Amino acid sequence: MTRRTTLSLLIASSLLLVGCEQSQEGQAQMGPAPTPEVTVMTVEPVRQALTVELPGRSRAYMEAEVRPQVTGIISERNFVEGGVVKKGQSLYQIDDSTFQADLLSAEAELIRAQAAAESTHSTVKRYRALITKKSISQQDLDEAEAAYKEAKAQVLVAKARINTAKINLSYAQVKAPIGGVISKSNVTAGALVTANQAATLTTIQQLDPINVDIVQSSSQLLRLKSALSQGQLQEDQSAQVTLKLEDGSTYAHKGIMKFTEVNVDESTGSVTLRAEFANPDGLLLPGMFVRATVTLGVDPDAILIPQNTVTRDSTGKASVLTVGVDNKVSVTPVTTAESINNQWRITDGLKPGDKVITTGIQKVRPGSPVTIQAGQQV
Repeated sequence: MTRRTTLSLLIASSLLLVGCEQSQEGQAQMGPAPTPEVTVMTVEPVRQALTVELPGRSRAYMEAEVRPQVTGIISERNFVEGGVVKKGQSLYQIDDSTFQADLLSAEAELIRAQAAAESTHSTVKRYRALITKKSISQQDLDEAEAAYKEAKAQVLVAKARINTAKINLSYAQVKAPIGGVISKSNVTAGALVTANQAATLTTIQQLDPINVDIVQSSSQLLRLKSALSQGQLQEDQSAQVTLKLEDGSTYAHKGIMKFTEVNVDESTGSVTLRAEFANPDGLLLPGMFVRATVTLGVDPDAILIPQNTVTRDSTGKASVLTVGVDNKVSVTPVTTAESINNQWRITDGLKPGDKVITTGIQKVRPGSPVTIQAGQQV
């Protein structure tokens, strides 16, 4: 039994030695492990517009509250509620019989004043001829000339009354101060209205074009101005604003930024930006909530890399794997800014010409050599 056991151990040892020798010979024949292959992108700066999506509400381009400028009874309404009116179109007619009478009275007063002026003028001419003959005193002539001047003044007063009467008569017809969409009427025929009353008769809004008031935080505005002043960003005067409507659709027309409010809302810490949009179909209505994509500025030398190339450690610090001139892998810390089309904009850590690994990241380790796949460098 002992001999058999010893013999079995010898045979097993011999087989193990033979297997190890064959394994070593196989490894020697296969050679060293192949170098991992990766795909890289070469960093190249590009001109990139930087945008942000901000909330906003549409506002009428122009809005006019219609009020009467004379007192009287509304005799008729001359528009369709909710329709479109033109500037100067008659909206209401106020009973103008008293204004017609005032005009006739003023015209009669003018005729009387002109007659008095002609009479006193004749007297002055006659007295001037008599004064040379010593037939009248100088006082008589002075009084006649004063009466003539007073008569001429009465003519001017009468003409002013006529102008006032004509203005009041024209105000009896309430006209549209602007063109646009008119709202419902707050009065009907037979209602008494007074000059410059607080209550409006109706409201007109011009909706094409239309304004959109956009809200931006003051802190974001400060960062933007700082970046512009330091030359990190450039202003894009031709930048257009796009809108996303409440139903998620994109508004067909692009807008133009008009101005930025100079005051900060104390309750919200935000400033208002106003953009102007064409609204030929009347799709945008005043008070409608929208989201506006606004161009903040242009980075003339933006560095953009795919988001999947960036990894973060437990503290949130970002880094990428790069390939050096010796084809070895290095970990390069980077600073990321905003996301643009599934890419990160890098503000620090990379420079033009750097090679960032885009695929094969899982197969490499820092300090290890790699092979860049032929034709796959982007």
